[in-house]
Amino acid sequence: MQAGTHTNATRWVSFSGIDGAGKGTQIEALRAAAAKAGMRVRIIRFWDEVARLAGLRETSGHKIFKGDKGVGSPDKPLNRRDKNVRTWQMACVRLFLYAVDTVSTRWTVAKALRSGSDLVIFDRYIYDELANLNLRNPLMRAYIRLVMKLVPRPGVSFILDADAVQARARKPEYPLDFIFVNRQAYVELSRLIGGMTVIAPGPIGEVQEQVLRHALGDIEAGEAGTGRARGICGTETPALD
Repeated sequence: MQAGTHTNATRWVSFSGIDGAGKGTQIEALRAAAAKAGMRVRIIRFWDEVARLAGLRETSGHKIFKGDKGVGSPDKPLNRRDKNVRTWQMACVRLFLYAVDTVSTRWTVAKALRSGSDLVIFDRYIYDELANLNLRNPLMRAYIRLVMKLVPRPGVSFILDADAVQARARKPEYPLDFIFVNRQAYVELSRLIGGMTVIAPGPIGEVQEQVLRHALGDIEAGEAGTGRARGICGTETPALD
């Protein structure tokens, strides 16, 4: 499968964004709407079905940096130590892991598009790993461009933007200052690689309406893979040089 392509038989989308942005809510709404329309839907959880070398990730995040395990909630906040650790050693580990996951992504997408599903939804994608890199470093930017030449692009790649304070309140796992940095990283990534649909923060119903319109409309119209970043107001931002 060539990067930037998808089959006509299977529509597929991905959801990315900071923790607490509402990805799970919107994925379930899209799944329900598609199922109601008679579509066969498959959801792929990136961290469960695509990401590899779980033992190495476990060691770096929990054993070396002493981070908490699990998923944080308002009544049980956590202190994770993984993607918010910014050392050169951890950067080297990430580059290795993401290279492995690039190969796994290609294989998983190819398998999913042959599964007979009408709609494949990725709960996170390789974008959520690339957003952990220092996007202002020229070497990292070159690495990202290489990865994007190798992985196939979904018909619609959603980035659900969110208010950092509200997102952390819903899913308290990382320090607030990191949430702000991580949110900006997704914005910069969308500008760097292009072709992403960025949904601005808003009421759940309004976000859902836009997700359904893009996911079940844009793909059908054949507008996938245009190399543009589509904003909430329909503005287009070309990929950066």
